[in-house]
Amino acid sequence: MSRRFCSALVAIALGLFLASCNNASPENYFDEAVLNVNLITPFGGLAALNSLAHPSVKLVPGTKDQTTPMTRKEIVEDQIQRVEANLTTIKALPDSEETRDMVQTSVKLHEFVLPVYKTEYRQLAKLYDEGGSQEERMSAAREIDSKYLAGYQALFKRLVELGKAYAEKHHIKVEWQNLAF
Repeated sequence: MSRRFCSALVAIALGLFLASCNNASPENYFDEAVLNVNLITPFGGLAALNSLAHPSVKLVPGTKDQTTPMTRKEIVEDQIQRVEANLTTIKALPDSEETRDMVQTSVKLHEFVLPVYKTEYRQLAKLYDEGGSQEERMSAAREIDSKYLAGYQALFKRLVELGKAYAEKHHIKVEWQNLAF
C-alpha cells in the first residue's frame, strides 16, 4: 500500500472515532455521569474506616497465586486514580442541554471528593499503615465526616435524582436498590 493511502485510512478511522465520541448515547451519559459514581463510594470517614479495615489483596510480584494485603496507601491511591479517570471521562462528554445539569453535578461531586482523598484519606491510610491507634483513626474519620459528609450527601442525592429522571425518560433499566446510592 502506498503511504498516502495508509495516511488516508488512518485519517478516516480517526474521523470516525472522533465522530462516534461526539455522539454519546443516553446510556453512555448515564453510565459515565451517574453509574460510575458507585466506584467512588463509600465516602465519609466512618464508611471509609470499614473499607480500610478490610483491605483488598494483590498478587505477590513474580507469583501467579500468592496474595498479600494491599497497603491502605495503595487503596487510597487506587481510589484517587479512579476519581481522576472518571472526572476526565465525564468532562469529555459532549455538552447537551438535556444532560448539562446531570453532568455538571457529577463533575462537582468528583471535584468535591478528590481533594479529600488526596489529603484526609491519605492521612487516614497513613494512620492504618503506620499502626495508628483505633482512637486516632476514629478521630480522623469523624473529622472527615464533620467537614465533608453533608456536602457529599447533598451532591450525591442531587445526582441520583437527576439520574433517576434521566434513566426513566430514556428507558434505561436500573435496579437502584442494588446500587450504593
